[in-house]
Amino acid sequence: MAARAFTTGDIARRVGARIVGDPQHLITGLAPLDRAGPEHLAHLSSLHWRRHLAGSGAGAVLVTDRDAPAVAKIALVVSDPYLAYASASQLFDDPTRVPCGVHPDASVAHDAVVGAGARIAARATVGAGAVLGADVEIGTGAVVEAGALIGAGSRILARAVITSVARLGQRVLIHPGAVIGADGFGFARSPDGRAQRIAQFGAVVLGDDVEVGANSTIDRGSLGDTVIESGVKIDNQVQIGHNVHIGRDTIICGCVGIVGSTRIGARCVLAGGVGVGGDGPIAIADDVTVTAMTHVSRSIDRAGRYSSGTLHGPSLGWKRNALRLLELDGWIRRLKALEKRIDLSHINGNREPWVPSRNHQNEGSLDD
Repeated sequence: MAARAFTTGDIARRVGARIVGDPQHLITGLAPLDRAGPEHLAHLSSLHWRRHLAGSGAGAVLVTDRDAPAVAKIALVVSDPYLAYASASQLFDDPTRVPCGVHPDASVAHDAVVGAGARIAARATVGAGAVLGADVEIGTGAVVEAGALIGAGSRILARAVITSVARLGQRVLIHPGAVIGADGFGFARSPDGRAQRIAQFGAVVLGDDVEVGANSTIDRGSLGDTVIESGVKIDNQVQIGHNVHIGRDTIICGCVGIVGSTRIGARCVLAGGVGVGGDGPIAIADDVTVTAMTHVSRSIDRAGRYSSGTLHGPSLGWKRNALRLLELDGWIRRLKALEKRIDLSHINGNREPWVPSRNHQNEGSLDD
């Protein structure tokens, strides 16, 4: 396949950049600052990479005004280099596509509706009454169950499963192995201790331009629907429980787990390994960022950045701190008792400050 080539002028027009240097220089690919050559476009989006800027061999670099003077060759000056890089990267993207038409080894029900320009790969299955919009792609071994609906321009990659209760908007991208619309995890405990399964009756609805990563799962609703609004991006190995509602343009990073009936606002970020679940349904406001490995156990009603957990450290010291944390409740109770005694001494008119006895001094000592 021939390499794609664009002039720096082409790229500048694409991303709205101001050029400092030659607008006719040809760029054929992307590379990081420390490994880029004259044919590459690079970007500076982090302070950690600034040390590589002056010595970079990149043909052109996306930078802010502040860093433009340090660029050795051509600077493409923008307000947000990372956003500009995201836009420029699309010029060089050439994903492998399934050929147009239905492969002879695919299984497509006679009453399925297949839009113009659809691409259905070998061993893919499209069930009875399923509806595929124009230019939909169904990858190798993927399954679209009876009655599912997939909007125009969507891509369902290899071995993904779209169940019968799934309704997907336009330009949705489902990566390999993802499952959209599996039953939610619902059980009731019987008197003898057995778990009685609860039937699930809701659907799962994905808006336009949603992306779901490899091996992620989005459960159908139990009674109402699970709803993922337009523009949401979900990373690999994410579990989203039944009746969850996620607002527009929210980003869910890898290995996040979201308990059923959670409501997450628009433009949020849940970083890797976040767990959402508590004693009751949780709601998260718009524009909330939750940092990696945080456990969200109660609702968040204001925009902002939230964290939980403890930092790692040498094992021996960490274990000592953890054991002392278990004693924290006892320390607080003893402190409150001391405060109460101090308050009582003032109420009784004792003008002299209360001084704890030797025994009291020893109470609560960190050296105990």
